Amino acid sequence: MADSVQVAPLAAERRSWLTRLPWWQGAALLALVAILYRSIVARLFTQWLHDPNFSHGIFVPAFALFVIWQERQKLRSVESRPSWSGLAIIVFALVTVALGILGAELFLSRVSLLFLLAGMTVLFAGWPLFKALLFPWASLFLMIPIPALIFQKITFPLQMLASKLASATLPLAGVPVLREGNVIYLPAMPLEVAEACSGIRSLLSLLTLAIIYGYLMDSRRWVRVVLALASIPIAVIANSFRIFGTGLLVQYWDPQKGEGFFHTFSGWLIFVVSLFMMFALHQIINRLTPAKREVKSA
Repeated sequence: MADSVQVAPLAAERRSWLTRLPWWQGAALLALVAILYRSIVARLFTQWLHDPNFSHGIFVPAFALFVIWQERQKLRSVESRPSWSGLAIIVFALVTVALGILGAELFLSRVSLLFLLAGMTVLFAGWPLFKALLFPWASLFLMIPIPALIFQKITFPLQMLASKLASATLPLAGVPVLREGNVIYLPAMPLEVAEACSGIRSLLSLLTLAIIYGYLMDSRRWVRVVLALASIPIAVIANSFRIFGTGLLVQYWDPQKGEGFFHTFSGWLIFVVSLFMMFALHQIINRLTPAKREVKSA
C-alpha cells in the first residue's frame, strides 16, 4: 500500500513540458520578449531585405521552425525538468543585449535573443528539451550577420585568393596576365576583384543551403558535416571560375560585358553551378557509402 502511494507522485512528475507550462505564462513571456526585441528584430529583417550579403538569413527562421515541426512528436515526449540554471543564461542574455545597445553593437544585441530563448527553455522545461532543440536553435546563428570587423577580415583574404586562382588559370586559356594585389591586368583592361566579387556572399549563402540540404536529404550526421564543410571550397572554386570566365569575356569579346547584366547573371549562374557541385558530391557519397535503411520494429 505504501508503495502505491509513492508511485503516484513520481508518475505525476514525469509529465511533458507542454503540460507543465500554462499557455498564458508562455504567451506573456513571448509578449515581453517581443517588446524588448522589437526594434532589434525589425532592423535585422530590414538588413535581410537590403543587404545582399546576408539575404539568406530570411530563410533560416523558417527552416528552424520546420525542423521543430518535423520533430514535434519527439519534443512532445520530452520530460519536464525545469532548471534554475536557465535563469543564469537569461541574466547573461539581458546583460549582453544591454551591452549591445549601449555600445551600438548589433551583433551582440541580436545574439542575445538566442541566449534568451535558450535560457527560457532551460528555466521552464529543462536541459532535456534544450538538448532536443539544439540543432534548430544553433541554426539560428546563421541568420545573424557577422560583425563588420570579422566580415572584412574574411573578405580580403577571399579577394586575394580569388585573384590568385584566376591569374593562375587565365594563362592556360592564352590570356597573359599581371597581378598586383587584387587587380588583374589583362591586355584588354584591368580587372579588379572587388569586395562584391570576393565570394563571401555565395560562401555564406551556400553554407546555409548546405546545412539545410544536408538535414533534408540525409539522416547521417557525418554526411551533413561533410556537405557543410565542402560548401566552403566549392564556393571558393566556383567564384574563382566566375572571375576566370569574366576575364575570358573581357579579353575575347567585349570589355563592357564584364559589368552590368552579364556580371550579375554570372553570379547567379555560378551559384547554381555550386549547388549542382554540392548535389554531385552528395551523390558520390551515396554511391561509395550507401545509407542503411532503418527497419522499424513493430
